[in-house]
Amino acid sequence: MRIELEDFEIDCEIQYGKRKHVYINIDTTGFVTIKVPNNTSDQTIIDLVKKNEKRLKSKIDEISQIRAGFGEKTYDMDGKFLYLGKEYSINELISIEGLSEEEMKTNLKKFYIKKCKDLAAERIKLYEKQLGVKPKRIEVDESKSKWGSCTSQMVITFNYRLIMAPMESFDYVVVHELCHLKHMNHDRSFWRLVGSVFADYKERQKYLKKYGAFLTL
Repeated sequence: MRIELEDFEIDCEIQYGKRKHVYINIDTTGFVTIKVPNNTSDQTIIDLVKKNEKRLKSKIDEISQIRAGFGEKTYDMDGKFLYLGKEYSINELISIEGLSEEEMKTNLKKFYIKKCKDLAAERIKLYEKQLGVKPKRIEVDESKSKWGSCTSQMVITFNYRLIMAPMESFDYVVVHELCHLKHMNHDRSFWRLVGSVFADYKERQKYLKKYGAFLTL
């Protein structure tokens, strides 16, 4: 649904269901989802959005500014890409001479995957002794929803895009997954264990929550 407001328009997805209350959610990319009870009229939804216009506009503007700060990805000498939280020209990360845009993108992804796996192995060695755990295997993949995962078979997997984040966030995910080797859920014992390594783990989470959607190729 597209809703026209005084200063701007909002494109949003309306989700109907068996619920009593209305929820408005804006994800990290600026996409708006409105969850409403079944049989809610379009006019009721429009009135709700207008009532929250200032808050919605402020949040969407904030996300737009964040997106602008990360810039558009261009695969040429001017292309800038993140590595451990800092921007680099693409030719500082990989050799691009004679490559097509698609080849550059493929090689850059391979670069990130290798660096992510190498760094994860290095950081795991640093923290596994402190936590008294040891994974059986480390893997790297691509996920849209997770930065890391841990199986009951003691296999830890990291999202290759994590290598784009600052080291503080990278280390947080490493420790988070190592702690799952002792606690497979997110109960108090789990968070106490994470906090025993990083008392500031909530601060380390913030970067990924705020900017994670923009860590892309």
